[in-house]
Amino acid sequence: MRDLEIVGIGQIPIAEHWDRSLRELAGEAISAAVEDSGQIRFDVVYIGNMLSGLISHQENLGSLISDWIGEPGMEALKIEAACGSGAAALRSAIFHIRTGEIDTALILGIEKMSETIGVETTAALATAADADYEVAYGLSFVAINALIMKSYMEYYGWQHSDFAPFSINAHQNALHNPFARLHNPITENDYCNSRMVSTPINLLDASPTGDGAAAIIITASDNIATKRNGTPHIRIAATTSATDTLSVHDRSNPYWLNSVEQSSHDAYTQAGISPKEVDLFELHDAFSIMAAISLEACGFAEPGKGPQLASDGDITLSGDIPIATMGGLKARGHPVGATGIYQIVELTRQLRGEAGLAQVNEAKVGMAQNIGGSGATAITHILISE
Repeated sequence: MRDLEIVGIGQIPIAEHWDRSLRELAGEAISAAVEDSGQIRFDVVYIGNMLSGLISHQENLGSLISDWIGEPGMEALKIEAACGSGAAALRSAIFHIRTGEIDTALILGIEKMSETIGVETTAALATAADADYEVAYGLSFVAINALIMKSYMEYYGWQHSDFAPFSINAHQNALHNPFARLHNPITENDYCNSRMVSTPINLLDASPTGDGAAAIIITASDNIATKRNGTPHIRIAATTSATDTLSVHDRSNPYWLNSVEQSSHDAYTQAGISPKEVDLFELHDAFSIMAAISLEACGFAEPGKGPQLASDGDITLSGDIPIATMGGLKARGHPVGATGIYQIVELTRQLRGEAGLAQVNEAKVGMAQNIGGSGATAITHILISE
């Protein structure tokens, strides 16, 4: 099996880019990745996107974007796995290279979410839930996660304020990320007094959406003879995916993520490591409850102990398992189909030692996990700096 490495990364700030189209956002991120790679040529484009047809009324992104970047004859495909679309696109590219059919791939995650009113965006996002048995009864993703959080709190005895450290940590780390959407630190008082959205989830429990594009270039390791200007090789040591029931009510335990547990376990096995060897974890903290239960399902905390990990400071940059090191979904922002690639870009920066004031000391092994739906799909990647 061919070893693969990340040789180029690029991203744009997550914001409301009113004056720029999907193709323009894509072009900027791709140009940055190509420049970072040293102008390496790629053979195929995979695009992670969830909502272009519903919000931008534009499908066939492969043709649109390959033409825009001056590669109209190149193979280019859109990959969809709800909010996990970015990681799904990366996983697809990895398989393509491992077959030996191609050597190098460009993976783009892109989403433009600011040009529809809130109710339309919420309805579009809800297409990742069960249309017959969740959405038809009026459940949005916030409401679904609120039910998970309420059940978790009642079962394990946690208070809402116990989840504040997740949001505080994310906002603190985002201060050092110029590409993040939110650059305001918050306190526990801010968290506890934030406007309620769907009890017990308030505004500071939830990640902001936005317009974003991030790109990476991966290639087979046998294409690279030496380190580029002293930059470490960033090897893709594992790529795994698992699913669970689409609807939360069909699960035997609504606050345990079976897909996350399976995907992370398989990733550890594939990389030949244990959870204790992971130096940082870019998790899918779309809501603070998802951060807590992801840590548990991945083996970093015992069941019901995720909030304790946060209150003890273990999730901070200097903790045992730093998370959301550049803001995470909570403060970097969550342009859904692009999120998985933003995670990989940030992980690569950490493993190269390029994260500035957000740098995790001596980071060598990083894990990124992108989730589609409320735990319905979990895609995990482990990167190792060599």
